[in-house]
Amino acid sequence: MIRCRACLTSTTFLIVAAATPAIAQTALPVEQQVVAAVLPLPNDMRAGATVLGYNAGATTLSVLRKGTNGMTCLAPDPKRPQFHVACYHESMEPFMLRGRELRAKGVTKIEEVDSVRFAEIKSGKLSLPKLPASLYSLTGQARSFDAAMGEAKGARKLFVVYMPYATTATTGIPTTAQQGEPWLMFPGTPKAHIMLIGSM
Repeated sequence: MIRCRACLTSTTFLIVAAATPAIAQTALPVEQQVVAAVLPLPNDMRAGATVLGYNAGATTLSVLRKGTNGMTCLAPDPKRPQFHVACYHESMEPFMLRGRELRAKGVTKIEEVDSVRFAEIKSGKLSLPKLPASLYSLTGQARSFDAAMGEAKGARKLFVVYMPYATTATTGIPTTAQQGEPWLMFPGTPKAHIMLIGSM
């Protein structure tokens, strides 16, 4: 169970996990995409989130629902082999959009995607929020999402506190993964973040 409830605020920011190999699937109906997309968020934030998803036959994201609370949620990608949804604050959109653009151009390895984004951050071409940010996501098997119940059974819940350039020295958090405890990934980089994992 995720214990950092104090970090879950309406002003936090979110980043998305790396893409996985593509396979052909059919996009969920729009209404189901909206329900699925907002599942990672706390209940009181779901109704006000913007949802990006896939209209009939579309292969790129479009706005399925315009929100009011500054949060953006991504619906399940029909090209992914598993169920995956994630949410982030609208100020993270330049970073997220750049990742999608690079993957669409065939840059599929996350190391290569990050290399480009890090260079663009350093040059000032790409901006990131200055404050700590957060990620809410759910990942599970392709059939995890139960549209009738509006839940993702057995999906893994990921919560990330994104802190650019953070290190163990500045946070006191180790870089070794610990079950039920936070750990730091990508220390000292623009993508440095604290990880917590739970399940639904």
